[in-house]
Amino acid sequence: MADAIEWTNASPDHIVWRYPDNRIRWGSQLIVMENQAAIFYRDGKALDTFLAGRHKLTTSSMPGLVGWLQKAVKGDVFEATCIFISRSQFQGKFGGRGQTSDLAPLMFHGNFWFRVKEPKIFTNEVVSNQDAFSTKKVNDFLRSFMNEQIIDEFAHYDLQAVFTQLDETSLKVKTKVRMNFERIGLELVDLKFEGMDTTEKYRERLFFMKTGGVSGSQLLGSETVKDSAESLGRSPGAGFGAGMGFMAGAAGMMGQGGQQQGGPAGTPAGAKFCANCGTALNGAKFCPNCGSKVG
Repeated sequence: MADAIEWTNASPDHIVWRYPDNRIRWGSQLIVMENQAAIFYRDGKALDTFLAGRHKLTTSSMPGLVGWLQKAVKGDVFEATCIFISRSQFQGKFGGRGQTSDLAPLMFHGNFWFRVKEPKIFTNEVVSNQDAFSTKKVNDFLRSFMNEQIIDEFAHYDLQAVFTQLDETSLKVKTKVRMNFERIGLELVDLKFEGMDTTEKYRERLFFMKTGGVSGSQLLGSETVKDSAESLGRSPGAGFGAGMGFMAGAAGMMGQGGQQQGGPAGTPAGAKFCANCGTALNGAKFCPNCGSKVG
């Protein structure tokens, strides 16, 4: 048992450190550096907290521990775990995969900066509950905790909102993470997304929703047409032209906002359509939609 308890080899990357000896002598000196806190922990509960300074460990300076023992302290030794917490600012990384409200895959990664705001809450909620008495275990927990909060928040928005209103949705994500960090004794200093993406299929869907003015349900219908055309093109006896002809006929039925523009029910007799995209030509020499020359 040492007469001086201190964390002397802390590096800028260390968040938490447990003093190796649980048997501590009354009257020992506890030395807490600037930007540190020392907490005495016993039976799953954080008790007395000490901030920067030199402290003599007595029954009067440790009312939480004495009260927890619920009996007169005898002898010159007591048993408790001393945990040191750094209160400096740290950087962490996050990254994961979730889904938007319209079930689109969403991949993201980035960095976040945080510090321990309430050492006692942090010890109770993270260190003891997660058995995270090392910096690595704390980092692993915070990364998982961060991903969980982001995935849960993005699930409230559809894919178009996430990408077209990224500043707004990111701010709401930050607000939620900040609130949940406070619950476990942390302060979220900042959070930045370094990358966000979806799969190729949904990337194409997002492009058409942004440039074509169609709704998600209308686009889903057109994707069904596309899948059907591809199946037709692969069927025995059908060539590439068969599939394209089916696509053109279906596309001609769908215009901006999903309004019917041509077809058997609403097209004048003799009307012509673009062979490339199916748009009604109305006598034009070039397709007004894709610019293809009329043959």
